[in-house]
Amino acid sequence: MRDLQEIVSQPGLPIPISQASNLTLPVGDSGPRLYGWLTECHGFWYNATLIVASLLFVLYLGLQARQSLPKLSHGRSYIMIAYYACLWVVSLLNLGWCLFQAWECTPGKEMVWNFLSLFTTSGMLFLEVSLLAFLFQGNSVNGLDALTRTFGISGLVVGLDVVLKAIYLFGFGIPLFIDSNDQTHKMKWGLWVVHKLVLTAIYGSILFMYNSKWRERLPARPAFYKYTAIMFSVNALSLFACGLTGNGAGFGFWLYGATVVCYHAFYLPLIYVTFLADFFLEENLNLENSYYSEMKDAGFFDADWE
Repeated sequence: MRDLQEIVSQPGLPIPISQASNLTLPVGDSGPRLYGWLTECHGFWYNATLIVASLLFVLYLGLQARQSLPKLSHGRSYIMIAYYACLWVVSLLNLGWCLFQAWECTPGKEMVWNFLSLFTTSGMLFLEVSLLAFLFQGNSVNGLDALTRTFGISGLVVGLDVVLKAIYLFGFGIPLFIDSNDQTHKMKWGLWVVHKLVLTAIYGSILFMYNSKWRERLPARPAFYKYTAIMFSVNALSLFACGLTGNGAGFGFWLYGATVVCYHAFYLPLIYVTFLADFFLEENLNLENSYYSEMKDAGFFDADWE
């Protein structure tokens, strides 16, 4: 016993750990991993809302694919076909982004999280800018030339945005996509303020056009006006939250997190309802009208006049 006490009392000597104590570590390991995957970084409800909303939308797109694909091929609209394909790609990226939220707080995963976030947000921005370009072109949008012009403008804008964010991320080492309430990065929140300010100004200008003499230059669809009003409100709220967070306000960080949840959970369904759902409904109506015209020309309704 005395020899054992002398060994323990000597400084710098490692204390051996029995093999039996290590056998208890794997027990119940899957439970804490799953719990940490759902609760790390932003908490359970934050992650659960993102995962459930994005997963439900991808399942909805999958269930509607059998009806949507024939209508797209029958309509032969290059813009709708390309936009539908982009929506699928971005929806899958967004689902992956929502599923792997734990990477944001996992040491060694910062690089892959930044790449995933960069591609996901750039894809969503591409859809957003494409719809804005469509709105600004008004009723003259039609055909392959309009598709080239719309996606060309969107690609240029998003490309510049990606280069700027990549310089911030990998050049200056600023954690654009790793949110922390403990550390405030002035350059990071300054970039987000400029980003949200530009989007808010663009949506505000479209709202102004809807209520001015230039209203006829925009597509005459109430859904586009509602979409613009919603996006103006979300971006204005996000701009306010980024400004508060940049000045160290805790409420601003919470508000910014709420706008992130709203954007990643509900923006893709919103853009589907605004831009694609009416197209599929109109295809049904046009098909019924064409059948009616053919039957009328064939004389099926002549007996109604006798």
